[in-house]
Amino acid sequence: MQISMTVNGNEVASDIEPRVLLVHYIREVLGLTGTHWGCDTTNCGTCVVLMDGQPVKSCTVLAAMAAGHDIRTVEGLATAGTLDPVQQGFMEEHGLQCGFCTPGMMLTARALLDKNPYPDDTEIRKAISGQICRCTGYATIVRSVQWAAAHPAGAAADVAAPDEVIEGTDTAVPDVADTEVKA
Repeated sequence: MQISMTVNGNEVASDIEPRVLLVHYIREVLGLTGTHWGCDTTNCGTCVVLMDGQPVKSCTVLAAMAAGHDIRTVEGLATAGTLDPVQQGFMEEHGLQCGFCTPGMMLTARALLDKNPYPDDTEIRKAISGQICRCTGYATIVRSVQWAAAHPAGAAADVAAPDEVIEGTDTAVPDVADTEVKA
């Protein structure tokens, strides 16, 4: 069967067997091995990719079902040689750990931040709840997503980040975490 889709901004077309799973199509036909294949039962979430901006577990989606859709893998997060803030956040806050679940976590985080640029801890934990980190280190993953939320791509986005408001007042305190200290 002939299928075509957009993967990381590139049009791809292939002749495949109808039963090929999207994870296998991405890894074996397209050679994008950043998408990991873990449990094959939709439990672990390591195979998450974005389909039209929504996280899907590619181990239970047929490649034929993705025909005509926009697919984004972890290889598509960085643009023009610049890491996505989610990738940078995982580096800054040590969310990478062993790295097996990282691609799926990053894509889930990207989808969350695209929908909600300033999620709280509960929203982050809920978003990644369908993914298993075998290192049991969710604290660093949550901090990584928080870092990405505090450092959106582009200077204009940085300006749009909300300031912390002192409780009980309407006084805003600017985020100075990234302010350079000059000697």
